Amino acid sequence: MYANQLPILIFIMSILYIFIIPSEPENFKLFFKLIPMILIIIYALKQMPRQQTKTHWLILIGLIFCSIGDGTLQWFVVGLTAFLIGHLFYLAGFSLQWKFSIIRAASIIPLIIYGLFMGNALIHAIITSGNQSLIIPVIFYIVAISFMAWLAIMTGNRFAIAGSILFVISDSILSWNMFISPVAYSHILIMTTYYAAQFLIAHSLSSLSSKQSRLVW
Repeated sequence: MYANQLPILIFIMSILYIFIIPSEPENFKLFFKLIPMILIIIYALKQMPRQQTKTHWLILIGLIFCSIGDGTLQWFVVGLTAFLIGHLFYLAGFSLQWKFSIIRAASIIPLIIYGLFMGNALIHAIITSGNQSLIIPVIFYIVAISFMAWLAIMTGNRFAIAGSILFVISDSILSWNMFISPVAYSHILIMTTYYAAQFLIAHSLSSLSSKQSRLVW
């Protein structure tokens, strides 16, 4: 299958899962949930340049762990852990593409504000619900996804930036809906932003530098 046909198939299968496949039986729904991610991983492989670097492979492994998270999210801590590992791989990959800019570096400020706001709201809701064991995993996850988004921004790659921000939005809606209060059309909002995020991150592999950037602080 040609690479330019894959985005169409990814889009069709995403729409099929989000809007058409019934929620029961659960395993049937889960099967169709994973299809877009498998296609996105194949698409990512096709986007990798001939001169591959650690960045390309780290991001590809991140995609794989996120797909594992998709398949195990019904066991929340297991799925969360898989996604956390995926973000750590993204984080490592983006860090190797560091391109310093004062304006991009300043994006850490709204991300810190976001992390403090979401962390405070989620911790309060988790304590109220009596699930204190989730506090530390959730805090680690917020820190990881915020830092991942910042390092994606620091690459200067518009696809990586858009994908990481959409990932933050998707996970924020999911967390708010799960722990704080119901969000209207949450399933549609979560999955459309999630699939778009993963597709854009996969697409960024074609435009990330094949010359490994040195990490500079």
